[in-house]
Amino acid sequence: MSDLASDPFASIVQISKAFQKKSVLPSEIVEAQLTRIDAIDPKLGSYQTVYRDAALSAAKEADTAIAKNQRIGPFHGIPFALKDIFELEGQVTTCGSREMLQRISPKTGTVVRRLLEAGGIVIGKTKTVECALGGWGTNEQMGTPWNPWDLEEARVPGGSSSGSGVAVASGLASCATGSDTGGSVRLPAAFCGLTGLKVSKACLPTDGIMPLSQTLDTPGPMTRNMADLALMFSIMQGKNSNSLEKDIINDHGLFSTRENIFKGLKLGILSQEERSHCTDSILESYDKTLDILVELGAELKIFKPPIPYDELAQLNGAISMYEGYQNHRNFYDDPSKKMDQNVKKRMMGGRDLTSEGHAERLQKRQDNQPVFKASMAEFHALLTPTVLEPAPRLVDIDEDFTPGYFTRPFNYIDMAALALPTAYSEKGLPTSMQIVVPAGQENFVIQMGTALEKALALSRRPNFSPL
Repeated sequence: MSDLASDPFASIVQISKAFQKKSVLPSEIVEAQLTRIDAIDPKLGSYQTVYRDAALSAAKEADTAIAKNQRIGPFHGIPFALKDIFELEGQVTTCGSREMLQRISPKTGTVVRRLLEAGGIVIGKTKTVECALGGWGTNEQMGTPWNPWDLEEARVPGGSSSGSGVAVASGLASCATGSDTGGSVRLPAAFCGLTGLKVSKACLPTDGIMPLSQTLDTPGPMTRNMADLALMFSIMQGKNSNSLEKDIINDHGLFSTRENIFKGLKLGILSQEERSHCTDSILESYDKTLDILVELGAELKIFKPPIPYDELAQLNGAISMYEGYQNHRNFYDDPSKKMDQNVKKRMMGGRDLTSEGHAERLQKRQDNQPVFKASMAEFHALLTPTVLEPAPRLVDIDEDFTPGYFTRPFNYIDMAALALPTAYSEKGLPTSMQIVVPAGQENFVIQMGTALEKALALSRRPNFSPL
């Protein structure tokens, strides 16, 4: 086995370059990943389904294509995982529900099709909170994935893209899709020490993805570093593979590190009132990261949102619950269905919301968006912690409370937001910063994340030696 195949945390950009040089085969990477899944996932429970035979077959086809110099582009032969709300034609998509264990997907959606057409290999479907409604990542019916940063005490993986977060953080997937309605990419990225991108609404199509809230849903990439995020995001956008290949080889575009990007930028930071919601370990990491940004030339100034983050988060939750209930009421209204009771409680909150009230909330959202955007006109980006605390123990969480205090507001306003690991708590748990920019500036936030990642120079991985 090559050194790259034996490294479960190898970057997909590294792997892609090795495929191009023919120094490692896609089948070697896929076989090594499947072996690791067999060894570790019984403990972690990140996968709902593993497509062993199909993945190995696709990898062999990629081997042959690359040997014949018929490589499609930089994603050809890269194994990736799908959150189990992304449809894959002919395969089961459970949406995290025991009641949908026999549900066969009628079609493959655009984002997944783009990943496949670029030569990507689906290694499996990852677990999710039932119907994607929950920020902690728990699932009482189908199992809660185990956060790999603490193998002794079960901690939240973050949700709803819980399995994707755990699989990528543990080297059981090279990268994975998630979806974000109120933080469902960013929360597991934060709790599991990953990079995760919440895109603005118009950025990526949502067809072929189970709807929770048509108003708020967005798909996004989850990876272990910024270069991988740039590659996966570009493929999900449908970017030309040949131009991506050239950018990777020449360190251009999203694959260059603009070390001076922060020079002269004005960045909005938390007020003392907002800081009071965070634990000491989160604030320590946040402040140290702010110091680094100042060293890189950024100007920091307190940003006071015109509408409190808490109010924005609640408005986002009301839209999600109303639309979620309308989409899934046939399951939650039927007492004979075995549904997750925590999710059901949240989902049924949408039953008492009227269509008239929903229309008013949507209009209020349209009115609030320009007000918020005008208030940050002097800022290039906003900086918040992604979560209020490092991953808490499962036994300590309150299912009636959302960890999406800093994530939900930006779904509501419709902005792009990047979650990026920044340090580790005294217990060795990841901390995370959220960089928020106006809608349509996904490339800009990726470039900022790339520069900050280089400055932070983190290298720690979960320790699996006890297993």
